[in-house]
Amino acid sequence: MSAATARQDGGHETGPEDLLGALAQLARDLQRVVGTRDTLQKTVAAAIEMIPGAEDGSISVVNARERIESWAASGDLPRAVDEVQGEVGEGPCLDAAFEAEVVEVPDMAAEERWPDFARRASEAGVGSMLCLRLYVSGADLGAMNLYNRAPHAFTEESKHTGMPFAAHAAVALAQVQQRQHLLTAIDSRDVIGQAKGILMERHKLSSEQAFHLLTTASQHRNVKLRTIAEELVFSGQLKGPHGTA
Repeated sequence: MSAATARQDGGHETGPEDLLGALAQLARDLQRVVGTRDTLQKTVAAAIEMIPGAEDGSISVVNARERIESWAASGDLPRAVDEVQGEVGEGPCLDAAFEAEVVEVPDMAAEERWPDFARRASEAGVGSMLCLRLYVSGADLGAMNLYNRAPHAFTEESKHTGMPFAAHAAVALAQVQQRQHLLTAIDSRDVIGQAKGILMERHKLSSEQAFHLLTTASQHRNVKLRTIAEELVFSGQLKGPHGTA
């Protein structure tokens, strides 16, 4: 099938010029909403528009090869399928996607690699599926998943067209994760600052002394510093090596 062949699901052309134009527009859109979940939604919407066979899609994050979350989804079906993979502990994102960049499920009703997942996904209405790996970091995975309610909806053309969108999705996902890590760090700094303030006021300590007290409690109890600070802020008590402060 040539790059200019009409899409099976809607009759739209996916020629090289159309694809390049779509990717350029997607890049401009992502620049305007960098670091937000909206970047992922835009990427999923563009992929569905341009990749032959795609009716629904999602960008999912898998933690420790078992916990899967839909960070962006076109509808209820992708979210439901992600939940199924998490519940049964098998599926393209949780297994084969760690071994291959592209995983295709031509006929979900006849799929034998993940029998429990395939049965439930088929019952949910999935006929075929295409999974494009975004990244692998240890036991964590990011993937873009594409769905069609009919079997054998995806072709080699779908895979070739999908790879550039996967590259954009990987960048967008990394930006969102970086933003979330930054916000988490800011939240941690704020709550630690509040805990220090409580100790400084209560015991007339300096900032350095209050922080030392928090870190000592953290080390003694083998609990994260942020957890110690949250405990003090919300309960008013600090449990440490010398009792409650």
